This record gives sequence, structure tokens and C-alpha cells, in this order.
Amino acid sequence: MASERMADSPGGDRPKSSPRAPDTGLGGRPDAPHRPPDDRPEYQPRPLDAIDRDILQMLQMDGRASIRSVAERVHVSRANAYARINRLIDDGVIRGFGARVNHERAGQGASAYITLKIVQNSWRTVREQLRRLPEASHIALVSGDFDVLLMVHTQDNRSLRELVLTKLQAMPEVLSTRTLLVFEEEDLEPDA
Repeated sequence: MASERMADSPGGDRPKSSPRAPDTGLGGRPDAPHRPPDDRPEYQPRPLDAIDRDILQMLQMDGRASIRSVAERVHVSRANAYARINRLIDDGVIRGFGARVNHERAGQGASAYITLKIVQNSWRTVREQLRRLPEASHIALVSGDFDVLLMVHTQDNRSLRELVLTKLQAMPEVLSTRTLLVFEEEDLEPDA
């Protein structure tokens, strides 16, 4: 029932929005989720118990599941489920709630992985520039023959070419790029 959904339920059946928790209202774009600084020692990973893992799996399958349905599925009280979800958000385990997009149907028919070799010690600068690219969907600093792996979705191959030649290769920290076109892709979803 729509009134039972986390994303659109009245205050009592949804984790509270706090400065650390993203607002995921139905019509709008979620606010930028809080990400604890991973390089600070006070943000050590916390072991998750079986209930936390079940909650995460359920929310990965349906991020709009109600607190009540989460509680029933994992066999805890609504208050316990509510507290656990808020703790997972506050701890940065849950980074936000969003929609899985079919990029082709959304008018982004060309997808590619782009590898970048960058100037040594320029990762933070490059990462900030890549985050601002609307076409970028995933950025990773990696080891091996290149330094950065970037996943992009563009309208067509012409737009992809423009992205690579006029935006990426124009960055002074980018030494070289290599573009790998994606012919077909599939998001792996948790087992039901």
C-alpha cells in the first residue's frame, strides 16, 4: 500500500531525516547522501549481524519497503527495524535510496567504461572533476595498467566522443584514456 512505503509514508513509519540521512521524497531527487570520511580512524567498519544483513538485502531489492514490512520479514519489532535502518544510515552503510535506471530507455543509448592514466598524486583533483560530469555513473581508483575506471552513459556515440575528447582529455591531470564500449549490460540484483 502506498501509504506504507518508506519513501512516501507519513513521519511515523519512516526513518527520520537528519543532517546525516538523505531525504528521498517521491517527486524529487534525493539529497546528496552523507558519506563518512573513510580516511578518518573513528569511522571503522562495524560488523553487521544477520538481521542487519537481511535488512540490507531487503532494501536493495525494494528501497521503498515499509518499516512494517521490513520488521515482519526480519522478525523484529517496528521500533527495532526503524532504529537499525537509522543506524545503518548514520554509520554510512546505507549511502542513500535511489532508482535503478534503464539507461537506454532514459535516452542514454551509449555506455562505456573509460580507463584513465593520471598524473601521480592527482586522484582527489581528478575525482572531483569526474563527479561533476552528468554522464558519469561510477568512478574507481584502481591498480594495474591504468589508474581510474569510469563508467559513463551518454545519449549516443557522438556524445560519448565529445565527452572523451573535449572533457576528459582536456583535464591537465589526465595523461591518457581508453574507451571500452558496452554492448550489453545487466545489473546484478540480490536474490529474492
